[in-house]
Amino acid sequence: MDKAALRRALVEQRLNLPDRLQRADLLQRVMRIWLVDRPDTIIGAYWPIKGEFDPLPALHRWKEDGELLDEPQLRRIGLPVVDKVHKTLTFHAWHPGCPMEEDAYGIPKPKDTELIHPTLLFVPCVGYGPGGYRLGYGGGFYDRTLATLQPRPTTVGLGFTHGYLDDFEPDAHDLPLDAILNDNGVVWPV
Repeated sequence: MDKAALRRALVEQRLNLPDRLQRADLLQRVMRIWLVDRPDTIIGAYWPIKGEFDPLPALHRWKEDGELLDEPQLRRIGLPVVDKVHKTLTFHAWHPGCPMEEDAYGIPKPKDTELIHPTLLFVPCVGYGPGGYRLGYGGGFYDRTLATLQPRPTTVGLGFTHGYLDDFEPDAHDLPLDAILNDNGVVWPV
């Protein structure tokens, strides 16, 4: 399996999905329903690139919903900041309108916000397959990060149905996700 070619093909397909906005709306709904009754108060996510699903509207709604509970909850959202030395990610507080700057890869990240430790982490999927394994961009940032986080957060992949790969074979260093959500619902665990 040529994973570099597969990544390119899947990103190209995702960018050209004629119904990508409708799929995104469906996945927003799936994500919001999946979050109901979750005990987490700190969630890590990502800034969407290359046609990825954008989890931030659903997370902002989740954060606001926490403030409307009978006993209001302070809920926090974190976005990744690249640690160039260890090639891992840390998560820093994000909210709509917070100061942002580009990281070494040109991806927006929170500027000068506090470090937070998510108990739930949403990760983007270029592709995904049986067993909860994801295909990312090949940098290994999430796998290295998850291997070092203690306690390890619950990990949930987010992607569109076109990214499902029935014959996907993970590498030895790949870590399975705890769940995968797509525009049809919960893909993993089944």
